[in-house]
Amino acid sequence: MLKKWLTVLGLAAVSVWGASAQDAKTVVASASKAMGVDTLKSVQFSATGYDYALGQAPNGNSPWPRFIEKSYTRSIDFERPASRVERVRLQGENPPRGGGQQPIVGEQPVTQTIIVAADTPWPQQLEIWMMPHGFLRAATARNATVESKTISGRKYQVVTFVGDNKAKVNGYINDRNLIDRVETWIDNPLYGDMLFEAIYSEYRSAGSAQFPTHIVQKQAGYPIFDLTISDVKVNAAVDIQPPQGRGGAGGAAPAAATASERLGDGIYLITGGYASIAIDFKDHITIVEMGQSEARGLAVIAEAKRLIPNKPVTVVVNTHSHIDHSSGLRAAVAEGATILTHQTNKAYLEKTLALPHTLNPDKAQQNGKKPAVEAAGAKQVLTDGTRVVELHHLPNFGHHDGMLLAYFPKEKVLLEADAYNPQAANATPPSPPSPYTVSLVNHIQRLKLDVQRIVPVHYPADNRVVTLAELTKWIGRAPTH
Repeated sequence: MLKKWLTVLGLAAVSVWGASAQDAKTVVASASKAMGVDTLKSVQFSATGYDYALGQAPNGNSPWPRFIEKSYTRSIDFERPASRVERVRLQGENPPRGGGQQPIVGEQPVTQTIIVAADTPWPQQLEIWMMPHGFLRAATARNATVESKTISGRKYQVVTFVGDNKAKVNGYINDRNLIDRVETWIDNPLYGDMLFEAIYSEYRSAGSAQFPTHIVQKQAGYPIFDLTISDVKVNAAVDIQPPQGRGGAGGAAPAAATASERLGDGIYLITGGYASIAIDFKDHITIVEMGQSEARGLAVIAEAKRLIPNKPVTVVVNTHSHIDHSSGLRAAVAEGATILTHQTNKAYLEKTLALPHTLNPDKAQQNGKKPAVEAAGAKQVLTDGTRVVELHHLPNFGHHDGMLLAYFPKEKVLLEADAYNPQAANATPPSPPSPYTVSLVNHIQRLKLDVQRIVPVHYPADNRVVTLAELTKWIGRAPTH
């Protein structure tokens, strides 16, 4: 009898799923007809608006910094499939606040090309499949299901399929058979299983299709694009070619290979990616800066242990909480090291580093380690009586409210992040100079630091030694003591 009832229940479950899948086909077909998907092979649209730099806010309580999209043109070939964006960015934060290549002087052209192939990363493909028409095409091909939901008093048919990363992709179809929102989750080295949303509104007829004239994309809860569409061409002839040489979406994975240099007795510079410094204290290793990814963080730890054998890494100093300077901290969490950062960053890093990383589990997720974060104030000295490193906070520093410098008084070496990012040795200094660089020189003067060598975390591509003279060249004056 039990076996009979289990069989009946199993058949019932299959029939419910089958009805859901069948209903999804009907819902997707109705929305596709209303939006003109069946006859839409390509689209090209132009817009203006804003883009925002993910993870580059001036503090943990602010949205991502804004840039102006002076122009934005995107072409999508849904059948190939492929996408190309050509846009021109302008400075949007005045005065500059936060990162993301600020300040932009003049116009900054940006292009992005995605041609979907078998090895194209899923987050890149989503640039096509999260568009309303792309979503319906993907839902048709991926055995979608549907569920009725009421959200804030509005009724939706929520169509769901599973992406290549095993995360759900949900499309919210309103009572006009138009897509209001698409959401999914993608892996991020700092934010873990990160919510990615696209919100569509103000639909207008464009030939045989319905197309939104307002698009907002969000990642990790804040906008990354806010576009107002001015022109739409459906089934326009689009010719999307692979970018020549370097360029296009994605790019190479962050460097994990390391090289090292002795800066002084028990003080080692680790390069090969974002620069780090390892310090040989009496009974442990302290590392300043862990880089832009878990892979880089793990490589830095390994190199530090090679240089300083038989000692644990117990302290990792974080200069500031921007995504490219904190994504390596998950490796420190896995190691069981304490993260030392300015007090402005403590709560933010505690929360962020504890987020789940289930889509692509890293070592911290695998071993269940929890972050340990301690706060530094205006000045903190780390010493074992022999070696000394001073941590100095930079107040009123536009790039980040919680920025720390690491100064080695015996070696007269200063590690800094994002205040001065060296360009080619023969590059012409900008006019006017970056306010971030001016601020760094002023703080060196204020703190009366005797600096002979500067270690920029964004290390120069030619691996040259950066001096105070080079730094001051970029603002046209030297500090006075």
